[in-house]
Amino acid sequence: MISIIVFSKNYAESRWCLNELLKILDCKEKMKQFVLPIFYNVHPSEVRHQKEDFGKAFTKLSERIKDNVKVLEWKAALKKVADLSGFPLIDRNESELIRTIIQWVDLRMVNHTSLHVAKYPVGIESRVQDVYQHLSIGRNDITCIVGIVGAGGIGKTTISKKIYNMISSQFEGSCFLKDVRETSKQRSGLIQLQNRLLYEILRESLDVRDVDIGVNVIRHRLCSKRVLLILDDVDEFVQLENLASDHNWFGLGSRIIITTRDRHLLHNPKADSVYEVKKLDYNEALRLFSWHAFEKEEPIENYVKLSKQVLQYAQGLPLVLTILGSDLKGRSLHQWKSALGKYRKTPNGNIQKVLQISYNGLDDNEKDMFLDIAFFFKGELLANVIKIFDNCGFSPDDGINRLLEKCLITVDNDKLRMHDVLQDMGREIVRLQSPKELGKRSRLWFHEEVRHVLEESTGTNKVEGIVIDLPDGEDIINLGSDAFVSMKGLRVFINRNARFSEGPNYLSNELRVLDWPEYPMQSLPPNFNGKKLIVFRMRDSFIMELGQRFKLFILQNLRTMNLNYCNFLTSIPDLSSASSLEELKVEYCESLVDVHDSIGLLGNLSFLSFQQCPNLSIFPRSLKLRSLYILKLVACPSFHNFPEIEGNMENLRALHIEGTAIEELPLSIGNLVGLYYVLLMSYKKLIHLPTSFYQLEHLRGLHIYFFQNILNFEKMGDNRQSVLAIDSTTMEDLSNGSIALQLLNLQNCSNSKSNFFTMFNFKAILYHLDLSKSTIVTLLSSIKGFGKLGLLELSHCKNLEKIP
Repeated sequence: MISIIVFSKNYAESRWCLNELLKILDCKEKMKQFVLPIFYNVHPSEVRHQKEDFGKAFTKLSERIKDNVKVLEWKAALKKVADLSGFPLIDRNESELIRTIIQWVDLRMVNHTSLHVAKYPVGIESRVQDVYQHLSIGRNDITCIVGIVGAGGIGKTTISKKIYNMISSQFEGSCFLKDVRETSKQRSGLIQLQNRLLYEILRESLDVRDVDIGVNVIRHRLCSKRVLLILDDVDEFVQLENLASDHNWFGLGSRIIITTRDRHLLHNPKADSVYEVKKLDYNEALRLFSWHAFEKEEPIENYVKLSKQVLQYAQGLPLVLTILGSDLKGRSLHQWKSALGKYRKTPNGNIQKVLQISYNGLDDNEKDMFLDIAFFFKGELLANVIKIFDNCGFSPDDGINRLLEKCLITVDNDKLRMHDVLQDMGREIVRLQSPKELGKRSRLWFHEEVRHVLEESTGTNKVEGIVIDLPDGEDIINLGSDAFVSMKGLRVFINRNARFSEGPNYLSNELRVLDWPEYPMQSLPPNFNGKKLIVFRMRDSFIMELGQRFKLFILQNLRTMNLNYCNFLTSIPDLSSASSLEELKVEYCESLVDVHDSIGLLGNLSFLSFQQCPNLSIFPRSLKLRSLYILKLVACPSFHNFPEIEGNMENLRALHIEGTAIEELPLSIGNLVGLYYVLLMSYKKLIHLPTSFYQLEHLRGLHIYFFQNILNFEKMGDNRQSVLAIDSTTMEDLSNGSIALQLLNLQNCSNSKSNFFTMFNFKAILYHLDLSKSTIVTLLSSIKGFGKLGLLELSHCKNLEKIP
């Protein structure tokens, strides 16, 4: 819902209008309703402070009703609504304003996708209003770059999210690019950011694979578009150089907002304006703290004095106020006084030390989970991390809730998030475990320290986790021969981008996560049994065989296995003991020949993908995968026999078969009763689809590309499936059936005979029919019976003569 309030000079004379204003603001608070103020020949400051003619009208009403409580409510409401972004009509054409309002409302209703701002957005509106003044919204003859500068935890991201929600609908395209600093440090991080930027604005997946190409694409595709781009948490020039290096990358009327802790970064590109975020004032800080500590706007009785004492340690930083309030929520007076005593012992101005008091209140398992997230799992899917924590014995259900309650982590789009101030605190906590002896710390992340421990073999049994992320130009680690021997408690090993001179001769059997791209050995160390593994990723590695360990040992904890680009791998062994395996990716493995039959019996497997495996010829003879959701068999030209489907596989939704040597699909394909989407592509040998295929009543999308040989959709009885015949000369009529297709894609299929289909039984619901690049000659008038058809594609049909 949207409420539009038109303020005129006489608005405040009406008691009814002012009471209606209170109701509108109540709806805004409770139901997140949009409010748009229109200032008709009055200035927002006149409404905010009840001045000039507007103030005279308000005073007249106030004196008439003699209700001080109601007057104070109205004054507060007028101030609040005047702080919102709106449209002034002072020396402005009325018709132009009306068009602007209509456009604003239309875009807001249709296109607005709201970002979560804050649970208690205290102090946000006034700061948003300040930034708004810097943006010069309404001037479409300029491209404007605005910097938002401030310390970590001061609210830069929150303010920019609110701005995005408020104005994004006024642009042709918009993108809120979060976590720029963190993402750019990942492998191909800048490319990821470029692709996200382009997709969010253009709604196209351009799949940029080179940073320099990405720069050119951004410049050429966006230089004529009026866009809103927010780059959140920028900390290096290179990020700006590759995402928004100049005003002329974007069309006139565009607005680029950059949030950063470093004002110096805003010299290139030259920011037109810089807003430095102010800390919360005393009253704002008390309100925000009270909301988190008491769930109300002010402290409860007996806690007022203590609350005011807490504020001096937060220094007006919203992040700290949020964490301290959440930490003290529900505690007794005695516990509050004890916490204040700890705050007093922290060095003046040491925010991390204040925040650490909240961390110190966690139990040991909760502390371990907090540190693991800070070091390894920030940005990972919550569900996957919970499985790892559960296997480590951390009681994650209660522990994660505790971290959320204390505002030490958040969850956004099902992924774990942590403010970088808190992440830095976690890293400092671990550093202080052993300031000088690196190998005695529980977790290692800084590349120089990781390199030292691995090259000098100084690790001890205190090391529980290592993540390696080397800077550009430092990709080789000369692994010490006994580097891992003493790290018997290692639970997590994640290699982001390092290459190793040699492989390990020992790995801890406590490992839950082994993520080692470009693993340099042909096999795993002989001591390693992998019994506790949950995540096993060996992309781009030299691994040739996984050995008998995967058969001999019970791998009941293993959930994820990724062997992509393992060009020396020849077989997937017996994985019958991996009863919990959910995801198996084997792509671009040139030497792979054999996949063990046990893969077809893994009851928890939900994702199975074999792509670009040119020598794959031996595959499970049958599949009984009750949990399988997606199955891909792509670019495997030696793959001849599609497996039998044993029993109903109700959960399979997507089947993608492309570039194989399969000549026919088995009749048991009908057991894929939940199949929703099928893609068949580049078939030279597939002759027909079995009759059971037409009994897939949930099928909604069927894509068939590049069929050269005869493909007979054999005719069924009256109560059977629709029939379609596609061959090198003909596409025959269709008979009655029960297919529920909404999308049918027959690109590049040969279907030259002019009497192409006379009747589809699914004509009542088919929405999208694509016959592009086919050899069809005539569309018969029966196509008029497709009542729901919304999109018919006939591009590049060179033989097409007639459309009814």
